[in-house]
Amino acid sequence: MAEKTIVRTLPQARTRRQARGCWGAWLLGSNAVFCYLFLYAPIVILMIFSFSNSSLSGVWGGFTFDWYVQLFADERLMAALWNSIKVATASMIIATIIGMLVALGLERFRFRGRTTLDVVLYLPIVIPDIVMAVMLLLFFSTALQLINGFFDTTWRQSLFTIIIAHVAFNISFVAVVVRTSLRGFDWRLEEAAQDLGANEWQTFWRITFPLILPGVLGGALLAFTLSLDDYVISFFTTGPGASTLPIEVFSKIRRSITPEINAISTLMLLVSIALIATSQLLQRRR
Repeated sequence: MAEKTIVRTLPQARTRRQARGCWGAWLLGSNAVFCYLFLYAPIVILMIFSFSNSSLSGVWGGFTFDWYVQLFADERLMAALWNSIKVATASMIIATIIGMLVALGLERFRFRGRTTLDVVLYLPIVIPDIVMAVMLLLFFSTALQLINGFFDTTWRQSLFTIIIAHVAFNISFVAVVVRTSLRGFDWRLEEAAQDLGANEWQTFWRITFPLILPGVLGGALLAFTLSLDDYVISFFTTGPGASTLPIEVFSKIRRSITPEINAISTLMLLVSIALIATSQLLQRRR
C-alpha cells in the first residue's frame, strides 16, 4: 500500500512543480516587459514627437521633417555640436593612449603599489559625476589662479579644461575595456617574437597591438560616447563661449521644450546607440 501511495503521489508533485514553474516563468516575463516599457517607452514617444508638425512638443500635428531642417540651420546648436566633437575626439585619443598603457602595465607587470593603482583606477567609475565635477572645478580654479598669478597671464576655463576633465574619467573606462581584452592573452607570443629577432617596439606593434586592437577600439568608442553625452562635468568645467551640445540643449530646455529639442535628442540617442553597439561588437570579436 505504501508503494502504491508513493507512486500516485509522484505524478501529482511533478504536476504542481510544473504549474509553479509556469507561473514563475510568466511572472519573470511580465516583469521583464514592464521594465523595458518603463525604460524605453518615454524614449520611443520622444522620437515619435520629433516628427510632429505641431510647435508643441506633446501634441501630434502630422508628420514632418521640418524640425530636423531647423535643427541643422541653428547656428548655436551647430557650434555647440562642433565643440562637442572636438572635445570628444581629443579626449578619446588622449584617454585611449594612456588607458591602453595603464592596462598593459597592470596586466603584464607585478610591482609595488599595483593594488593601490588598481583601486584608484576604478574611482572615476564609481564616484558620482557631481562629486567629480566639483573636485575638478576646485582644481581648475586653484590651478588657473596660481598660473595666472605666477606668469601674469589671463587663462580661464575653456574647451581645454573640458578636455582635461573628460580625459580624467575616460582613462578608467578605456583601461577597464582593454584589460578585459588582455585576459587570457598568451604572453608567450611576445617571447617567441623576441626569440626570432624582434625588439620590444616591433613586438608590440606586430604582435601585441593587433591582438588587443578590438578592445582598444571598443574603449575608444566608449570614451567618445561618454564625452559626447556628458553634461554635469562639462557644465562645471566649461567657460564663456565654450558651450557643448548637452549644455546648449539643457539651456534650451530651461526656456521651453520644442520638437527641435526632441529632434536633437533623437539624433544624440541614435549616435550613442550606434557607438556603444560598435564597441560591444569589437569587444565580442576579440
